[in-house]
Amino acid sequence: MSAELREAWRFRPMRPMDLDRVGEIEEAIYSHPWTRVNFADSLQAGYHCWMLERDSVVIGYGILMFGIDEAHLLNLSIAAEAQRQGYGKALLAHFKRVARDLGARSIYLEVRPSNAVARELYRRDGFREIGIRRGYYPAHSGREDAIVMEQRL
Repeated sequence: MSAELREAWRFRPMRPMDLDRVGEIEEAIYSHPWTRVNFADSLQAGYHCWMLERDSVVIGYGILMFGIDEAHLLNLSIAAEAQRQGYGKALLAHFKRVARDLGARSIYLEVRPSNAVARELYRRDGFREIGIRRGYYPAHSGREDAIVMEQRL
């Protein structure tokens, strides 16, 4: 990433006042987005919810759940206009640092088989496919499987 990119963005904790912007991004990039309630519940549950801002505008966010010695990345999303610019990679690296700081030895996630861009991001980052969750995601034609991926930290 260029020095210019590094200077223009920052991570910060998600707040309830962010849920409208998060909802806008979700609706724009997913056929079956998380709801506002999903995000509010994540905040209420104490999950590690982070925002990525560029020039004070939210362009990405994610949710990490931690338990004992492992972390589960529940959501990692970048606004359509900011995709393919390195922000997903940066946000993923941030969540891996958070997981390590919490004492996680592994981080897990699910991804749709149809989401080739995300699968490639995770694969290049060192995640490996460890299983399939049948019918995990809602889809226009019923249900779509999830590929379970893991990375040792």
